[in-house]
Amino acid sequence: MKKILVTGGAGFLGSHVVSLFRQKGYKTIVPRQKQFDLKSINNCLKVTRKIDMVIHLAGNVGGIGYNQSNPGSLFYDNLLMGINLIEACRVNSVKKVVIVGTICSYPKYTPIPFKESELWNGYPEETNAPYGIAKKALLVMAQAYKQQYGLNSVYLLPVNLYGPGDHFDPKVSHVVPALIKKFVDAKKAGAKKVVVWGTGKATREFFYVDDAAQAIVLSAEKLNVLEPVNIGAGFEISIKDLADLIKNIVGFKGQIIWDKSKPDGQPRRMLDTSKARKLFGFQATTNFKTGLQKTIEWYLKNIDGRN
Repeated sequence: MKKILVTGGAGFLGSHVVSLFRQKGYKTIVPRQKQFDLKSINNCLKVTRKIDMVIHLAGNVGGIGYNQSNPGSLFYDNLLMGINLIEACRVNSVKKVVIVGTICSYPKYTPIPFKESELWNGYPEETNAPYGIAKKALLVMAQAYKQQYGLNSVYLLPVNLYGPGDHFDPKVSHVVPALIKKFVDAKKAGAKKVVVWGTGKATREFFYVDDAAQAIVLSAEKLNVLEPVNIGAGFEISIKDLADLIKNIVGFKGQIIWDKSKPDGQPRRMLDTSKARKLFGFQATTNFKTGLQKTIEWYLKNIDGRN
């Protein structure tokens, strides 16, 4: 594979994936949104010309609040980008396509740990459904294109990401960066309380961005089976325990107030990651508390302005 195109390669996860590919000596190309809007089939045809492999990471994404406010654009943008890109890969005879889906595609009440065989056994959690279904549709398209045209694709399902370089803007941030910002801001202001959405009872699994990049690169090199494959860290933590952990690392001494009028999102999340180990030898290695500390240190240095 001489030329690899990484859509979304300038983003949070994409920048880590590109860095890892380049460390391994691959020629990696990153199309920028201002020049190549992937909702246009013509742009997708241009960027995939003379490309050996495509890693599809580009997406319109956000947290619960963003999902509630933008269900239409989340569905349209993510579906259209993926459809156009897969079609362009077929037209331009791209040798391999790595499609990165989302944990949000799973049914709302999936037994823990989530197994890939459960993917079609119910409707996703409502706030995640437009995004999750759009991404899941790309699995169907990839399978159809493999059957009819022989297009070689793989499909990964990552769990919630976090790490240095994450998005800390409250309009689009996910739970880990959102909580880090809340507690850092509260400590800086001398506040006595921090308000957090939901009840704190929901659980999540969090996947350090460097581990996620390693999983994607390994799948690009070693996986050639078109089945949904979970990638994650294989543990579960409640949002309450997560908030307490971030509060303690940041050193905020005040109180946490739970705003129960706000949604929890999916009740529980934790992946069965045994298939990734079996098929291409991936296992996450970053301890969660260590990853959180590195993320908070990065935020204080790069965003908050303190060392």
